[in-house]
Amino acid sequence: MSTAGFNSQNGTGTGQTYTNGPSQNPVALQQPPGVGYGMNHQPAYNPMQAKVLGPPSPALYASGPYQPVPPGPQLGSYPPPPAQPLLTRPQIGVLPSHTPPQSASPGPGPRQAQATPPAQATPPPPAVTSTSYYTGPPAWQYAAPWGPAPNHVNPAAAAPPHMSHGSAQLPGPGAPPTSIHGYPQPGTAPPPMNPPPPHTYQPNRPAYGPPPTAPPAGPPGATGTPPPPKVDAQCWRAASSARPPTEPDTQEGDVECPGDVAGNGPQAPNSYNHVDNRMAGAAQPGPPGRHLGHYPSLPPGYQNTLAPPPSSLHPALQAATLPYTQGPQPYQQPGGPGPDQLSPSMAAMSLQSGTPEALRVVNLLQERNLLPPAPVPAPTPCLTQDLQKLNCSPEVFRCTLTSIPQTQSLLNKAKLPLGLLLHPFKDLSQLPVVTSSTIVRCRSCRTYINPFVSFLDQRRWKCNLCYRVNDVPEEFMYNPVSRSYGEPHKRPEVQNATIEFIAPSEYMLRPPQPAVYLFVLDVSHNAVETGYLSVFCQSLLDNIKALPGDSRTKVGFITFDSTIHFYNLQEGLSQPQMLIVSDIEDIFLPTPDSLLVNLNECKELVQDLLKSLPNLFEKTMETQSALGSALQAAFKLLSPTGGRMSVFQTQLPNLGVGALQSREDPNQRASAKDVQHLSPATDFYKKLALDCSGQQVAVDLFLLSAQYCDLASLGCISRFSAGSVYYYPSYHHQHNPAQVERFQRDLKRYLTRKIGFEAVMRIRCTKGLSIHTFHGNFFVRSTDLLSLPNVNPDAGFAVQMSIEENLDDMQVVSFQAALLYTSSKGERRIRVHTMCLPVVSSLSDVFAGADVQAVTGLLACMAVDRSVTSSLSDARDAMTNAAIDSLSSYRQSALTIQQPGLLAPACLRLFPLYILALLKQKAFRTGTSTRLDERVFAMYQLKYQPLAFAMLIIHPALYRLDDLSDEGALNINERTIPQPRVLQLSVEKLSREGAFLMDAGLVMYLWIGRNCHQNFLSQVLGVSSYAAVPEKLCLLPELDTAESQRTRALVSWLRDQRPFFPSLHIIRDESQLKPHFMQNMIEDRTESALSYYEFLLHLQQQISK
Repeated sequence: MSTAGFNSQNGTGTGQTYTNGPSQNPVALQQPPGVGYGMNHQPAYNPMQAKVLGPPSPALYASGPYQPVPPGPQLGSYPPPPAQPLLTRPQIGVLPSHTPPQSASPGPGPRQAQATPPAQATPPPPAVTSTSYYTGPPAWQYAAPWGPAPNHVNPAAAAPPHMSHGSAQLPGPGAPPTSIHGYPQPGTAPPPMNPPPPHTYQPNRPAYGPPPTAPPAGPPGATGTPPPPKVDAQCWRAASSARPPTEPDTQEGDVECPGDVAGNGPQAPNSYNHVDNRMAGAAQPGPPGRHLGHYPSLPPGYQNTLAPPPSSLHPALQAATLPYTQGPQPYQQPGGPGPDQLSPSMAAMSLQSGTPEALRVVNLLQERNLLPPAPVPAPTPCLTQDLQKLNCSPEVFRCTLTSIPQTQSLLNKAKLPLGLLLHPFKDLSQLPVVTSSTIVRCRSCRTYINPFVSFLDQRRWKCNLCYRVNDVPEEFMYNPVSRSYGEPHKRPEVQNATIEFIAPSEYMLRPPQPAVYLFVLDVSHNAVETGYLSVFCQSLLDNIKALPGDSRTKVGFITFDSTIHFYNLQEGLSQPQMLIVSDIEDIFLPTPDSLLVNLNECKELVQDLLKSLPNLFEKTMETQSALGSALQAAFKLLSPTGGRMSVFQTQLPNLGVGALQSREDPNQRASAKDVQHLSPATDFYKKLALDCSGQQVAVDLFLLSAQYCDLASLGCISRFSAGSVYYYPSYHHQHNPAQVERFQRDLKRYLTRKIGFEAVMRIRCTKGLSIHTFHGNFFVRSTDLLSLPNVNPDAGFAVQMSIEENLDDMQVVSFQAALLYTSSKGERRIRVHTMCLPVVSSLSDVFAGADVQAVTGLLACMAVDRSVTSSLSDARDAMTNAAIDSLSSYRQSALTIQQPGLLAPACLRLFPLYILALLKQKAFRTGTSTRLDERVFAMYQLKYQPLAFAMLIIHPALYRLDDLSDEGALNINERTIPQPRVLQLSVEKLSREGAFLMDAGLVMYLWIGRNCHQNFLSQVLGVSSYAAVPEKLCLLPELDTAESQRTRALVSWLRDQRPFFPSLHIIRDESQLKPHFMQNMIEDRTESALSYYEFLLHLQQQISK
């Protein structure tokens, strides 16, 4: 890739704001710091003010580890708080910002490679600155916790310039009367949107095809061929200037005006902005009020809905989906009201009168057992039943606040972050797929038609994001479900908040790419010693037929140590041919046309290679690793087509480009001071990742090592190319069987899971809202477009948002995520998720809608960035301040009656516990020995994992297993799955007579008490006594007993709920792994961290200042 191409990809000289990961290009942010994001330059909330956090009292720390608060006679209450302060909060300065680097790819050289068949082959002889927080973040939102800090009591404005969409505010109904708690008083509501359709749409049916050639009889003028979609002149200009065939139209197919392809000249204005500005002179009128009286009444019997089917999900996932059922959308009669026309009182219909449960006042210092017995469900947005049952599942789309504040100042006052957490490519059991030559979208903002638009009549619909009135295309008048004509409101697109379109040719600039898989394997002496190569080769042999793809699928292999080895697998050869390139300084491809081969045509050669590879290098003594050169070679090989690069590395690269040196000091692992070297040591891997992203190549990294490998540097190759990072510390095929099993299971999932190629994702939101920071693995190609060369069903994303314009005239707002990708079968598809949330005007309503797990997940992403760009101590302070400030705001502004104690609304009662869990999590903990690579990997997991899985990593689940019963059990596929109670993470919940399972996401621990019942030992573990439990037991024996079947069913079911495989360790009191088990006891004191109760005392003291 040329230097010029790289520059334009990173926004240098294009005038467009580009970002890599969560940081915006600082060039676009050089404006006076006083200009805020908020409406009327509202000062930004900043929890990182100079609030002093003094040193903790010596009495709060014990001399030895793991000393829980001893159970005393007052189990139901806490002792009174001490008077002394605990911590101090230092002043935090402004972070420096950095511009993206530039790179140029090396060119091929005119040299020859050595060619030897593997049978006779002899082994060869023996800083980029990381992503930063958005400089001067918008008025918070909790970008501010990580920003500059003026004064805690009266923060000054310090935010970047706001980027308006240039849309005028629309008039609408006034604000409702509110009760003493800030909730609208119940009253009469207008008729709901739509009555039920006579034909229920089946989401799991095959894809819908186009309508019959002769449509059924309909209104006059209903026949004829629908016109082709209009293409903007700017779109054609952008398409013609794109670089074929290596850069597809990845701007969501942007017939919505994609702009020039990244890396090829100036970027055209983003479609939302330039179309909106062009239409600004012809703003549509606001939503009509109820007094117009032309909406029909609701038919009787309308409210009846079907109960959802029983779920086999993990309780955490099942609970998250309970509020949302994907039932059929109620019928919308022509002229019926849309979400933007609802009465203000509708947003609070479910509250009725009195204080809702979410606002019940909880004194955290007195109520001890706050952890619910079952996993915490996602809160239900306060919408009418008709809108709620259409809403997107929280498994896919969650917002930190399920009630959106009307203004930025109200959001600042709440001191809670506003953001979205997405799992856009999640495996779904039911996904409606629609084939249509016309995909209906708003002509202004390019929003896809969805359940929350309004049909003004049979021929016109109003966009729920920009409120433009659009015409209904002729083809959309035909309903493929009922096979009827003239009912556009019954189409699947208007009945489902999650839907997938098979895109027409207008959504591609080149033919869809084939599935291409390239495996890059470390074969140095260290790699051979770990034994991973034979496990990999066997796993690929076992699953080669299950690789996603079609008849065009291609595969290739590169191995490396101090030299690079290519494999000629061309059809017609009797055996694979190994080609060795020893000049690693200027890498070239020896035979470019025969290194990536069609899998169907060359399957036998591929299988021969996989069978011979482990033996080929088993006696190698080569200890050096030229990873950088191998990656450059792989990039050259994949550039013409794009695809997936899978890299397996076992040591620190120490030769050629990208060579690294060890930066870890083992003596500093347990330091209570700031942790160094969390940012990359070189910009080589980030630059190469951006080159890969531009050519539709994603890099997945598998790190299997007992040594320090500088994951902070190596991980950049995956972070910025939308890849994944897998880490297996201390991997060895004999000494660590638990890691071997985990590697095998993860590899099988990785090889066989669904994959999307050459993808992009854009998130849109209602006018007045703005997205400013993204979290996850990707490259931000323009201000709001995420480049995802590969997208997989296990990747999560998060975004931070601000309120740019007051939402006074809106009753609801909507968010839409659109993911355009190429399937492994070569189809161009668009998956669309739409979520609708109410707008509220009182602080109590904002608190009542807080989603405590989503808030925690977003704060974790922000804290990771803060740790890298500033320091770990700053990130820890910011997380603590987030809890202090939100609870302080609740006490001062939302409580109607002041009471003593540490008070929180019921919906935030777990917030301090989750913050303490983050402080003790491997990514952020101090004073406990933590390998640098393990800390960095924990940070990657927090930013990459979908929320449901990230929460298990943050706050593990603890179950008692020795008394499992069938009471309340799930019955799935003739299996009985016990559902034990979730216990608090404290030693006082353990018993020496019991056995306890801790599920910490990536790992499970089964702790056996010293006096565990003999029945459990014999019936579940198959041993006669406690002393007979093996030291390194990681498998539950399959015994023909009811107790064994229950225990194995629970463990197996918990594992099945996640895409990665958690290893199981069965431990005793004397086990080496017991400290790891105890470190997850969040509520107990350790020698370096406060107990939960002590942490609450600290929060109370800070709030009382």
